[in-house]
Amino acid sequence: MSDPFPVTLTVNGDEMVLTVSPLKRLIDVLRYDLGLTGTKRGCNQGVCGSCTVLLDGEPVRSCLSLLGSVSGMRVTTIEGLDRAGKPSVVQQAFLDTGAIQCGFCMPGLIIAATALLANEPHPSDEQIRHAIAGNLCRCSGYVKVVEAIRVAADRNGKQPSGARA
Repeated sequence: MSDPFPVTLTVNGDEMVLTVSPLKRLIDVLRYDLGLTGTKRGCNQGVCGSCTVLLDGEPVRSCLSLLGSVSGMRVTTIEGLDRAGKPSVVQQAFLDTGAIQCGFCMPGLIIAATALLANEPHPSDEQIRHAIAGNLCRCSGYVKVVEAIRVAADRNGKQPSGARA
């Protein structure tokens, strides 16, 4: 590893300066240095999507992101989505629809869904499936996940919570 140097990040709204190796992976800093264990380590190769976080609003695999390349950026983890201790609209929709099974892949799926809805408030099922295609889930079969994202889109649009797109 290379010598540590100061890296500035804004994590879940809090600006911080960390002195770490620029070759350290973002997932390691989040989980081990900052104690944000909601971001899961799955394949460690960027394939499963369990480690997905938002980096300046875009979904990225934190297991592939080196600290030296993310300095100065905004990182949002699953822990940063809640508002005043309450689940975000997307998190609540996943809970309400029963989309959460074992929970291991859910943080990455919820982050991917959050990014999708930020860019496309009323996505089609095809757009939803495309947005979550990089997130592997062995339990859900994705039917409830797609439903949860539709429900979240409806709720974001201020439609009644039972409305479907």
